[in-house]
Amino acid sequence: MSALDPAGPRAANLATLWWVMLIGATLLFALVMVLLLLAYTRSDWISRVTPGQWIIGGGLMLPVPILVLLTGTALVLGEQLLPHGEAPVRVEGEARQWAWTFRYPGTAMPPTETLHIPAGQPVDIVVTARDMIHSLWVPRLGGKIDAIPGHPNVIRLEADEAGIYWGQCAEYCGEGHDGMQFRVEAHDPAAFAALMEGGNP
Repeated sequence: MSALDPAGPRAANLATLWWVMLIGATLLFALVMVLLLLAYTRSDWISRVTPGQWIIGGGLMLPVPILVLLTGTALVLGEQLLPHGEAPVRVEGEARQWAWTFRYPGTAMPPTETLHIPAGQPVDIVVTARDMIHSLWVPRLGGKIDAIPGHPNVIRLEADEAGIYWGQCAEYCGEGHDGMQFRVEAHDPAAFAALMEGGNP
């Protein structure tokens, strides 16, 4: 269930953002370590830098471009995660201690504890909870969203290809939290349509 092994476009955005932030943080850390090393090995050179120069250079000129780059990347990639328009498939997901139930409105499919989705198509999951706050997360397919009693939230997931993926509750919800996982089956679109019409998972 690694978020760095994406199997869908939204998960790929999150993985890209993670790598960009890691590279940015590594570059900043390396620069600070170089300055620290210079402070010990070239103290005469460091002492010639005035406090005002440290504030302008280290406090403004250094972090501002990096923060602008990281923030811009986060805004662009994050905006692509939002569900724009209505997805062709809509599933209702309800959390409870310590399991998930998925319903497929307008189909013959009965409620299941496995999330069935078509591969290659965006799917909106309308997430709620029966008892307390939970959180739906399928790391290889997208981000996570809270399941709140009485307040539906929508997350859009998409799998690049048919296969089995795993999700879990990402919000501590009691002693059974660690076992609150669920299976996601991404089907070929024709097989998914037949499943929804036949209602036999």
